[in-house]
Amino acid sequence: MFQSFTDSILGTSSTVPKSESDDFQDAVEDEVDSEVTFDVAKEEVSLIRADIATAYPEDYTFLSDDYITSVASKPYSKDTSVRRPIEYTTEKLKDLMKWREENAVDLPNLLELITREEGEDSELMTKASALAVSLNYGFLYWHGLDIEGRPVLWIRTDRMPWYPDIQAQVNALILIADMGITLMPEGVTDFVVVSDSSSPPPPNPQFMMNLLSALVKGYPDRLHELVSCPVGSIIQFVMKLLLPLMPSRLASKIILIGQEQSKEKLGQFLLNGEDDIPEFLGGKADHDQYYPKEGMFPDKTLKFDIYGMKERLQAAIEANKK
Repeated sequence: MFQSFTDSILGTSSTVPKSESDDFQDAVEDEVDSEVTFDVAKEEVSLIRADIATAYPEDYTFLSDDYITSVASKPYSKDTSVRRPIEYTTEKLKDLMKWREENAVDLPNLLELITREEGEDSELMTKASALAVSLNYGFLYWHGLDIEGRPVLWIRTDRMPWYPDIQAQVNALILIADMGITLMPEGVTDFVVVSDSSSPPPPNPQFMMNLLSALVKGYPDRLHELVSCPVGSIIQFVMKLLLPLMPSRLASKIILIGQEQSKEKLGQFLLNGEDDIPEFLGGKADHDQYYPKEGMFPDKTLKFDIYGMKERLQAAIEANKK
């Protein structure tokens, strides 16, 4: 199994269209492994936003002023002693918006189709049904915040299918990610991921590469930290292959820890400390009351309580402002 996964990962670039492979490589090379940032004037942010709004009038509000400032403040990859030029930042964000136009913008329409539980037997309905199946696994959801007010995205690998519909699973990830990002309060531009990696399914190379591509091209500078625990041989093997493909800045944000370190690490950064550690990672917080394996609505097409998840995250953000 591991050898076939290795062969697939190493041979992925030959199966990906050249334009997509080049775009991914450009995005990787654009990343600078530095914590240095530069000042960005409000007038500059306004200019960038106006340009993006003209090109993408239906989706430009997805990018907050705080996020635009964060991207614009980074060092320039061709000369790290200076800030990214405004024109360069604008094109970088337009590339992001183009990726969203191709991969993210239509997903809320699919969700609406699922929710209405009606529609003709069309290609769109087929995609919507596949999205529902992926969401219903309940392997991915937002719940709670870290000590800095960042939303926490939980991944439960033991619920992930062995033979996934790769596109539907990536669509579910994008849809969920977008929901959390749109709720981020002022001053917050990134999020934390905690992955329960105790019982992952066999690694799927195409899904792994699609996920990595989405992080690099669709959500640059969004991941603050990913904590994977407890880590076994499968996850260690997969990350050994994937880490060299990542921008160094992204790779540095992925933390692999064992069972004995999990409680201490999570207790340090979750908003309520050890009280927020879920039962499936040795804590007391009961996530299954909100995200049971069979779903909250077993008689519906969409069994996963996606709107309840959104309401709970919004309530947690509002409570943290007080």
